[in-house]
Amino acid sequence: MPQNYNEKKLDERAILVALQSRGLDAEDVQKSLDELERLLQTAGGEVFARVVQAKETPDIRTVVGSGKVQEIGELCKNNDIELVIFDCELSPSQIRNLEDGTGAHVIDRSMLILDIFALHALTGEGKLQVELAQLKYTAPRLIGKGLELSRLGGGIGTRGPGESKLESDRRHMKRRIVALEAELDELDKNRSTMRAARDRSGISKVAIVGYTNAGKSTLLNRLTDAGILAEDKLFATLDPTTRKFELPCGESVLLTDTVGFIRKLPHHLVKAFKSTLDEAVYADILLILIDASDEECEEELAVTDKLLTELGAIGKPTLYVFNKCDKANELPTLSEGERENIFYISAKTGEGVDKMISRLEEIVQSGKKRLVFTIPNSEQSALNILYKNASVEDVEYGAENVKVTAVVDAKIRGQLGKYHPEDDRIKKESEADW
Repeated sequence: MPQNYNEKKLDERAILVALQSRGLDAEDVQKSLDELERLLQTAGGEVFARVVQAKETPDIRTVVGSGKVQEIGELCKNNDIELVIFDCELSPSQIRNLEDGTGAHVIDRSMLILDIFALHALTGEGKLQVELAQLKYTAPRLIGKGLELSRLGGGIGTRGPGESKLESDRRHMKRRIVALEAELDELDKNRSTMRAARDRSGISKVAIVGYTNAGKSTLLNRLTDAGILAEDKLFATLDPTTRKFELPCGESVLLTDTVGFIRKLPHHLVKAFKSTLDEAVYADILLILIDASDEECEEELAVTDKLLTELGAIGKPTLYVFNKCDKANELPTLSEGERENIFYISAKTGEGVDKMISRLEEIVQSGKKRLVFTIPNSEQSALNILYKNASVEDVEYGAENVKVTAVVDAKIRGQLGKYHPEDDRIKKESEADW
């Protein structure tokens, strides 16, 4: 039977529906519904009721059984509920059958997430990414559906590209998708150019990643006064923000706040936001933020690790940072093996942040050095290597050689060791000791 009834009159109350199929226990289903409820609240709605059906396999026509569809329809009719959200991905035919059976507007988890993305996208690129994702996912689910296409007033599940685009024919939509992809490809090239410039600068790149609402934006604001939106909502930040942060040693790093991860993040969303998520892939260091006050924090970390693995962003220095420790009743621990670089902080109060920064500084300094290279005028190719792969701070041209002060990593130090006698001597002495 439905549960969690809410008698408060709202413009967009919704019924949440989940299927407890084979292999899922009731607790897992409720956890997923808890998150779906938070997504709905972020979109501006509120839950009226939850409906869960235990069924071995999904019904091919309506996911839940016909009796449950009728029950949901009566619940909608008797309480003026116009929105039903399924905690799974629905096919176009399933949406059509469910709307016919319930008389309500039916969307799935992915459509709700897309709606939130449309609500929170601020930059031109973010809006283009949202429109592309919505057209690819939502368009085939809207064509030919009288109920959906009659809703011209907007609301949860209808924000984004606009009804005029969604009512267009398939050919027009395909042209629009091709145009969006071309525009995003051009923006991706510009972003790649910016990344290449950052690489040449020699400044370490740090990506702040983690589950949505872990406090990534709050941490970036504390460290850099970035002034970006930081709310206690899912996906409050969608567009990546990069700011320079100066470490106590005087060396700078680039910190990037990224879009948050979530359970059941649809593959098409990962693909649509590839350029945004690539910030984690191309970073030198990962700072994984975890909400210590959330009882599900260990599972959320597992989701983060899984998505980072799928993106190919693992295998680099990583800090595991438990945030919101000022709100946690008990500080969590990591049970999946021993992890190094674990810190407990509060980005809001600043507690523990200094220790995290000190470790970040150690990692940055261990990878790069400021050295003076003496390069003969006849071997200027070495100077080109420094300009391309290091941060060149000073160049002095002499009659026979060039003295270059540059910040370089271990790879370039080894490659150009002969132009830096002291560093080369230390290397040879170390080899002799062995």
